[in-house]
This record gives sequence, C-alpha cells and structure tokens, in this order.
Amino acid sequence: MANKIMAKAVLTLALAAATEAAWAQVDYSVVAVNEETGLELTRITQDNDYVCMPEVRRNAGNLNWLSNRIIDISTDGQRLAYLSARNNTTNIFIKDVARQGSSVQRTNRRAVIDFSYSHDGRYLCFSERSGDCNQIFQTAAEGSYVCRQITSGNTDYSPVYTDDMKDIVFARQENTGVSVWSYNVANNFLANYTRGMNPCPIKGRKALLCARTDASGRSEIWRVDYETGVEECLMADPAHSFTTPSVSPDGQWILAVGSSVLMNGAQRYANTDIFVCRTDGTQLTQLTYHAADDLSPAWGRDGRHIYFISQRGSATATANVWRMAFTLWKGEGNIINNR
Repeated sequence: MANKIMAKAVLTLALAAATEAAWAQVDYSVVAVNEETGLELTRITQDNDYVCMPEVRRNAGNLNWLSNRIIDISTDGQRLAYLSARNNTTNIFIKDVARQGSSVQRTNRRAVIDFSYSHDGRYLCFSERSGDCNQIFQTAAEGSYVCRQITSGNTDYSPVYTDDMKDIVFARQENTGVSVWSYNVANNFLANYTRGMNPCPIKGRKALLCARTDASGRSEIWRVDYETGVEECLMADPAHSFTTPSVSPDGQWILAVGSSVLMNGAQRYANTDIFVCRTDGTQLTQLTYHAADDLSPAWGRDGRHIYFISQRGSATATANVWRMAFTLWKGEGNIINNR
C-alpha cells in the first residue's frame, strides 16, 4: 500500500467512522482492542478541544495520510501542545497534561499546519499555509504572539529544532520532489541536505532521520549522516509504510506511524497505527491495533509514554490526543521482525 506524504496540510476535526461499506459497523467508541493489553491508555483532551485530525485517504486499497507532526510535549513534560480548528482558523493550543483542564491559545494565525517545541522549551516553530505557499515562523512558547518569519515563497513544512538550537530543519516541496533543508537562526543561512520528508535531527550527531518513498510508493525511515554522507535504511517492511520518525529521549528507539491491514472476513481494511524499532533498525514492533487511525505520535519526556491522535473512544469518531505506556523498554510487545 502506497503512502504519499502531502506537503500541503489537510486537517479535519474528525474522520467518518464508515469509510468503507464493509466497515460501517466499526465501533469507534471502544478504547482498546485485545492486542493492546498493557498500553494503559489515557485520553488527554476532550471533544470540545477540537483537536485536528490528520487526513487519511483510502482509495482502491491505497492508504495515504498526512504525516506532519501536530502535537508535541514541552521540555518539562508538563504541557501538551496540539493543533485545534476553531472559528475557521487552525492554531496551536496548549493544555496542562496533569490537570487536563482548559487550553490556552498559543498562536493567532489563520492556517497553522504543523509545529514543534524548541529543546529549551522557549520557542515554537511552525508552518502556516498562505496561498500556494507554506511559510515557517518562530514564536515564543509563552507570552507574546509576535512571530519571526523564517522562510517565504516556498512550500515548507515539518520544522524542528536541532538540539543545539542553532538550526531549524524542515522539508521543502519542489518540482523535483521533497528534500530536507535547514535554516541557521543566527545568520539566516539556508542549506539543503538530502532527499526526504519528516526530518528529525539526532541529538549529539550531525545526522537526521527522514521518511523516503521507494519506487513502489512505500515509505521507509532512513538515517542520514550529513557529515560523512552515509545513508542507512532503518525502518522498512514489505507489508508497511512508515512516516513521522522521532527518537526516544534515551536515544534507543525510533517512533513512527505505519500502515497496517485489518481483516473483516475476506475483506481488507487499510489502517494507520503506531510502530517502534531500535535505532539500529532491529525489533520492529507494532504498538496499536485499533480500527481507528492512530497518527502524529510524540514521545513523553520521560520516554515511558507516547502521545498520539486517534478517534478511538468516540462513538462519533471525534479526534482526541491519547497517551499510552511504552513497555518495550521492559521487553514487552509484539515484535514483527528482529533483523
């Protein structure tokens, strides 16, 4: 099944439960299925938080989804940032993870697409759709709405800071495809690195993870060392596509969205779920199995929890942010392969 990573974001409040006639009876109100025993699932947001749901398209057996990151956790692990659609705008909102009360609007824009926290917790960088372009901005994580414009006149998205805060790495859509770029915060210097999408800089190294689509249309996770030029395929499987990579706080695991297939008798239903593997590419493991689409995963700062967006637990298939326990560090899980 092919996965096309869309450069121009399409965000929806909810995805209809009955996307195919054979699955019209799927009960999205179920919180967890049998294969998810031990995940300790907790819903963090409520329906009136209007959490954006990345679009998922199913067509003739092909599965395409928006792979941009639209949730993140603050450096101290106390606050959840997420995209919310209200009053015909899409903006970043922040909620206290422990209290799970009201949310505070953090940006005052028209069409924010995706974002990430800086490693020191002081800033948010985000992309916003403007006409035919996506432009990247930086703003304070608290206080003023004032934004610093980083790029313009291009289709840029998926911005994320390097751990030293010197660069913002992002993806740029061009006529020849999608590639990874960086913007130097101090001198405004732009640099192009490699082919790929969903960039994730690796802490302490001049290297990054990214998603790439192979000749068959299936997406894989690659590690690119831009100092030595070495490129390695870490997360690939004939039965799955993978996007949206991120490295665990301890540097031992890669988290990603992956495609999967559910069976209803003889009928197949393409789905998105959460996967992990070791940073050397071994122990590829599927974590979620629900018929709902699970997307945009983010590590908790303790590395023992994962946050993600899903319509599970809602009879109306309304999207919310959920938290699950990550138990693989204790050796638990359903390993797909251990190459």
